Amino acid sequence: MTFAPSRAVSDLGLDDHVLPFAVDPLDVRGRIVRLGPSIGRILERHAYPAPIARLVGEATALTALLGSSLKLDGRFQLQTRTDGPLDMLVVDFDAPDRLRAFARFDEKRLQEALDLGLGAPEQILGRGHLALTIDRGPDTAQYQGVTPLEGQGFEQAAHHYFQQSEQIPTFVRLAVAEEVTPEGRTWRAGGLLVQFMPQSAERQRKADLPPGDGPGEVVTTDFIEDDAWAEAKALAGTIEDHELIDPALSSERLLYRLFHERGVRVFDAQPLRDACRCSHERVAAMLRGFSAQDRADMVGEDGKIGVTCEFCSVKREFDPCEFETA
Repeated sequence: MTFAPSRAVSDLGLDDHVLPFAVDPLDVRGRIVRLGPSIGRILERHAYPAPIARLVGEATALTALLGSSLKLDGRFQLQTRTDGPLDMLVVDFDAPDRLRAFARFDEKRLQEALDLGLGAPEQILGRGHLALTIDRGPDTAQYQGVTPLEGQGFEQAAHHYFQQSEQIPTFVRLAVAEEVTPEGRTWRAGGLLVQFMPQSAERQRKADLPPGDGPGEVVTTDFIEDDAWAEAKALAGTIEDHELIDPALSSERLLYRLFHERGVRVFDAQPLRDACRCSHERVAAMLRGFSAQDRADMVGEDGKIGVTCEFCSVKREFDPCEFETA
């Protein structure tokens, strides 16, 4: 529905949800994500340094924006492999609402980079690739798209991915910050995704892919961007980082600020939560896949096999005897 500035704050609250929307006169659709307690718990349980926490927060917000396109089931994963101090980052979205994330980084290299003034997100991330994987279930084939990371952040990587792989004109904005509360400090994250999706495929192509982008094509100078998409990008580009993470500003009010001149429709919000898919049974099944010698090598001084989940940091202990076959 279209709403006015006086509309009350959403009953679903301001945090931990994705809100789909459409601006019909401009032929754009999109989603806005707001992460509060969920991203706070994900980051705090790992006690990441601030530069790492910000990148994990951005990646989690981007994963929620992209993964929430899955309807009832399926899994979406964002993964990076790079040569920076943060050499691997993984975020999982399990439809319809579960998020989990972890990062692997070199503390010494991180500190060296910070001492040299090389603490920008793209410098901490480094060069490598970003892989986006969609798994809709056992009866369907996985889809994976890969885009290079060449010294840019997640916003620019997402733009490049959609331009080259999906050929959908796309605008992405991500924001992460620490929040100071009476109870202490925590983290917040937010993101905005806007895509140009006109009825005419020709209009969509011309909006973001000028002649010359294909192999062997000659670049011309008479390219004209679609006016509707140019306006949509200009409006979306006015968003400020603090608006995406403001705990007192609802997603509906923010969308009204951006697109009220054209009219914006919002759809049912999708709640989000931090939840790991690991369990005692899943870990036990994994251990059964190892050889008896490998399991013997895992036994600690207490005579138990201890396994700590990289995502949720929960440690589970197993008696080696339970894996012995009769």
